[in-house]
Amino acid sequence: MSNILLTGSSRGIGAAIAEALTSAGHQVVGHGTASGVPADFADPNAPDRLWDTALDRLGGRIDVLINNAGVFEANPLDSADDAWLAGWERTMQVNLTASAVLCRRAVRHWQEQGRGGRIVNVASRAAYRGDSPAHWHYAASKAGMVAMTKTIARGYAAEGILAFAICPGFTMTGMAEDYLASRGGDKLLADIPLGRVASPEEVAETARWLATDAPASMTGAVIDVNGASYVR
Repeated sequence: MSNILLTGSSRGIGAAIAEALTSAGHQVVGHGTASGVPADFADPNAPDRLWDTALDRLGGRIDVLINNAGVFEANPLDSADDAWLAGWERTMQVNLTASAVLCRRAVRHWQEQGRGGRIVNVASRAAYRGDSPAHWHYAASKAGMVAMTKTIARGYAAEGILAFAICPGFTMTGMAEDYLASRGGDKLLADIPLGRVASPEEVAETARWLATDAPASMTGAVIDVNGASYVR
């Protein structure tokens, strides 16, 4: 069984991933305000503290890192200059930089121990199709996550360090429900050929499989979970 650090585990997709992994017998250290280790990723030092705490709780060995934590906050183009820039920087810090810090700690940990490991980064279909005019920063952060995943996969595969990304579309979490309502609900659903948004459990099963069972030759792969609302 694997020792796993999972960020953003307190609700939605993260909570479903935690349930899928613990039900399969894996040891999971979660992160979030409602459960797991508290860490505010807007603080640049928080990811390092989270890694150290998780490493201690897991007996000095982490086998899998799953970066799921993120924010989806509107940042209107006509905001004041300083407010717009602050919104951009906050989303980049939470969604991308914090994940990068944890990926770096994971890669170095596995190199020091002379063994491999797995990274699963939860990105978004926005990485490829973009998002609303108020969410430039969100789309850019998720595109950065995909590019980072591919770079890690190419750079460290020979050391047994594997990296995968998941790109969900809308997922029926509280955040998605609010967004769907704000965008007209049925009209937005018409853009999804499957006719519904994904469930957290569908994304969680994808994450579980990549974290534990996906063949090594898949490293660098990006898995879409969006009901064919964006196909590549």
